[in-house]
Amino acid sequence: MTQRLTQEQLSQIVTEVEGLQLRREAELDQQQVREILQELNLPPELLDEALIQLNRRQALEVQQRRNRWITSGVVAVVVVVIASTIFFMQQQSSTLSRVSTQQDRITLTQDNGGDLKTISRQTNPEVLYRVTLKDAPLGKKLALSCNWIDPSGQIVKQNNYQTREINTSVWDTQCRYIINPTATVGKWKVQMFLEGRQISDATFEVK
Repeated sequence: MTQRLTQEQLSQIVTEVEGLQLRREAELDQQQVREILQELNLPPELLDEALIQLNRRQALEVQQRRNRWITSGVVAVVVVVIASTIFFMQQQSSTLSRVSTQQDRITLTQDNGGDLKTISRQTNPEVLYRVTLKDAPLGKKLALSCNWIDPSGQIVKQNNYQTREINTSVWDTQCRYIINPTATVGKWKVQMFLEGRQISDATFEVK
């Protein structure tokens, strides 16, 4: 069946044919090029080599453009990844910076709800530093640590641990240390840190 064309399609075809004709008229065959070279007192026998060099140069330019596009794409991806990482780290840091202590207490294993100020070393007690955090980030696990410091200022015990996944903004956590009978008598201190930032401390007397 003969294909029928609309007036718009016909106009487009006419425009395309005219463009092809102009390009063809602008092209020169090799014989015409040789004649031009002779008129310019240039050796026409070098035409083939010149065409090879021209094709190589054009191919090189295409490859260089392609390489630039590839490089630009890789750089753009790297920039996006770095920006995303920085944004995530800033968000994480901002979230952690809001975490603070709502309450902290010194207790023994048997918690009577109080806050011990004096502990006897003779009973070899296990001391717990109970801390209630507020503004804890939901769905996250916090890296916490504690320093137990004797009266001379020496850190005699360090706790390092990670919480379970947090499911409430008010979160209870604790550090433990066993006071042995040879422990130094005097005022002790315990400090709690979140990702290296101190968030609370408490003092108690060992007798």
